[in-house]
Amino acid sequence: MSRIGRVVLDTSTLVSAALRIGSVPHQALLKALGSCDVCASLETLAELEEVLDRDKFDRYLDRESRLSFIALMRRHMHLFAVQDADTEAVVPPCRDPRDTQFLALVLAAEADVLVSSDEDLLVLHPWRGIPIVTPAEFLAPGLSR
Repeated sequence: MSRIGRVVLDTSTLVSAALRIGSVPHQALLKALGSCDVCASLETLAELEEVLDRDKFDRYLDRESRLSFIALMRRHMHLFAVQDADTEAVVPPCRDPRDTQFLALVLAAEADVLVSSDEDLLVLHPWRGIPIVTPAEFLAPGLSR
């Protein structure tokens, strides 16, 4: 694959990156931040914040550190407005309707790749010619899948 300019990382990847420093998702996030424009929408950021605010994650990482991670993401991500037309253009639909927001963001941002740990998204690879890859595949040279 040619140079990746824009990348979308889904919530599952970002949560894993936040909770497990040094993990493959964390390494994928670092690679994306260092070499790409990491794309988000207000909706995807809100989902990240809602998920990381769950009490069940207290045993992995304290709330203050999780909030710091969200603040860091807000500072370093490029925000794109996802229009209704972007969401309506998600065909075929994702089998998990909550994941449609990531495909719509890929369209709105004209992203080159979607990085996900979610099988509901991964089964769509490639979607409209855009690779949907795992964090490990994103780290591998060539992004083959």
